[in-house]
Amino acid sequence: MSIKNFGKGLRCWAVVCGLVLGGLCLEGCRTQPHGKQLAESSAGGVTGTAGTAVTNSNALEPEVLRVGDSLTVTFIDTPTTFPPFQEKIKEDGTIKLALNQYFTADGKTRGDLEKEIRARYVPDYFKYLTVTVTPDVNTRWYYVDGEVKTPSRQIYTSRITVLKAIASVGGFTDFANKKNVKLTRVDGRTQTINCVKALDKPSLDPEIYTGDKIHVPRRIW
Repeated sequence: MSIKNFGKGLRCWAVVCGLVLGGLCLEGCRTQPHGKQLAESSAGGVTGTAGTAVTNSNALEPEVLRVGDSLTVTFIDTPTTFPPFQEKIKEDGTIKLALNQYFTADGKTRGDLEKEIRARYVPDYFKYLTVTVTPDVNTRWYYVDGEVKTPSRQIYTSRITVLKAIASVGGFTDFANKKNVKLTRVDGRTQTINCVKALDKPSLDPEIYTGDKIHVPRRIW
């Protein structure tokens, strides 16, 4: 083979190698964003591989209102000025607002209650109305004292019964009179709970509400 032909062959080989290497580089550039997208998706990114929104399963659920909660309900944009309504959710779950209208508040979120109140008044009573419901977080407590391991005030975070409330403060002491536990409602009414029977019969384990007090007496023998 002549030197001239050898040079031509070398140049052709160089061109082929360049094309192959260039194709590999382009393929790598195309696949890198896809790989990055998958990594972001598995780490909780905004979009998945199909471009759909990823739902955050750890998102907090809206807080619901409960019996005993104190609420401030404000009416704005009405022809008559109303002072803020200071209402405590009654044991039947209701509150009373303007024009003797009753609303069930227990078990609803603030937003749902605001929408329901507005729908009741507009357009039957008012042309315009803006409603704001504000719970008083300082009232969301229950109290357990007497013969329990850690007598204290506890934050009311969800529906709870007498037995569970006692468990939340460590349970009974060895001297507790479990058959005569006193439950005092926020309105002053009282009832006696036999916690021994309630263990086997859940219907005897009443639900408590914010502001309620549980007292476990000491047995005398």
